[in-house]
Amino acid sequence: MNRGQFEEPVTLLVGMGFPRTIESVMDAYLLLQDWSAANRNSAHALALNACKAGIAGEIDPQTVRATLVTFARRNDILLPNTPSPAATLGSETMGNEMHAG
Repeated sequence: MNRGQFEEPVTLLVGMGFPRTIESVMDAYLLLQDWSAANRNSAHALALNACKAGIAGEIDPQTVRATLVTFARRNDILLPNTPSPAATLGSETMGNEMHAG
C-alpha cells in the first residue's frame, strides 16, 4: 500500500452535491485547504491538522481518515455508503451483533 493511502476511500458531496472520492492523506489535505474560509469550523481545523500530521508521518492514514469522516458528518457531506471508522475497525467483532435484533 502506498504510504498515505486510506484502506477505504471516503466519498464526500462537494460543490453542488457532486461526489468526490478521497483516497489519501494528500487528497484530504487538498480538499480541506480549498474549503471556504466562511465554512470552516472546529471539525475542519482538527481534520486539517490531522492531515498535516499525516503528511509529516506523525500519525497513520487511518487516523487522518477518521478525522475526515468526522468532519464530513458534521458538515453533512458524507456520502451515506462510506463506512464509519468504528465499523471499519470493529467489523469482525461487531458483525454478529449487527444482525441480532
